[in-house]
Amino acid sequence: MYTRHDEVPVLSQWPDQVEAVHYNIALRALKRTPPSIRLLLPGLKTLDLILQNEAWIIVDRAFHDLPVAAWVDFQPEENRGLHEPVPCTLRYYHGHAGMILNTVLGLMDTLLKNQLDDEDETHQVLYFPKSKNRQ
Repeated sequence: MYTRHDEVPVLSQWPDQVEAVHYNIALRALKRTPPSIRLLLPGLKTLDLILQNEAWIIVDRAFHDLPVAAWVDFQPEENRGLHEPVPCTLRYYHGHAGMILNTVLGLMDTLLKNQLDDEDETHQVLYFPKSKNRQ
């Protein structure tokens, strides 16, 4: 389990929220492959995204997985609608971390959708013909 985001000094942090589309797909993927997922981010050279139930951390492999930014302390309400954003805390460990956040979330969505779609291909929906006796 990755914990350096709690050990390294934070440059800045503030309350934020994660859009429902991002939170829901990450939660769905984490339920299938706990306790964490590491995604290589194409186009962002040495950056990876580590997904855990408690935090999503962007790390730099070139600097021994030093955190760049992290979403932590997710606080989903018990009766949260699937379309509602989830409050959290956003931490920056690098001065330019804000420049890649939207790109990272977009790549995360794409990579997780591909991963989840591959798994779903093992299932098949069966359609039963209507009975002639029933209308």
